[in-house]
Amino acid sequence: MSDPQPQFALREWQRHLLHPLTLTALVAVSAVLCLIGPFGTLTSLSLPPRAAYWTFLTFAGYTTGYLVSYAVLRPSVSGVAHLMRILVAGALTGFAMIALVAVLNWLVFGIALFGDETLKVSGTTLVISVIVMAVLDLFTRHLSPAPAPADAPETVPLLDRIPLDKRGPLIAISVEDHYVRVRTIKGEEMILMRLADAIREVGATPGAQVHRSHWAAFDQVTSATRDGDRALLQMTKGGDVPVSRRHIPTIKEVGLLPR
Repeated sequence: MSDPQPQFALREWQRHLLHPLTLTALVAVSAVLCLIGPFGTLTSLSLPPRAAYWTFLTFAGYTTGYLVSYAVLRPSVSGVAHLMRILVAGALTGFAMIALVAVLNWLVFGIALFGDETLKVSGTTLVISVIVMAVLDLFTRHLSPAPAPADAPETVPLLDRIPLDKRGPLIAISVEDHYVRVRTIKGEEMILMRLADAIREVGATPGAQVHRSHWAAFDQVTSATRDGDRALLQMTKGGDVPVSRRHIPTIKEVGLLPR
């Protein structure tokens, strides 16, 4: 089951935020703003609170811009339509930042909005927000992984654990003491790991755990026979794989046994 969209957006924001390129840019912007102290902060705040002020606004602005861009921008849209979305996203971010700065200034300086320069600062904030949104869009496109080619083969992480000459389509995985025996069409290999961990590494291989000690690949089953309230799967290579009573519905569901 896929995660809800808000959770996905937050995970993507965290991934982008922690990327060295993003962190370097945000720290650099915070440092420059702290040093030049725009909007009177150079004279009204000493260095430590000024650094905290601009660092907070920089990271808050990035977060606001990213979440707005996630909601508004669409990778599939290009040209003039995409430019219009950048303008809209920038304006929305700008209004959000104006509200945030107004609250922050009231808390820090005890002034409503921006004093006599409210209109000027608001306009500047909107322009900066649009510019930052365009840069953020470039960052997002740069940091997003390129889609895999349609004909790219599915990876099976478990196969990376076995010798090259034994790598091939999976047949079965079985528990033996603290090891699992990984069986492929090219051979077998013992690996020190839990069955549950091995199953998580089968990738898109069609199959399932059919016994507390066995996993089987459905496309490597040649036949299935009932054995009382259990069953046996005959595989393309190697020994049979037992199916416990609780897993009988699983192999019935995929058509290996009649319902």
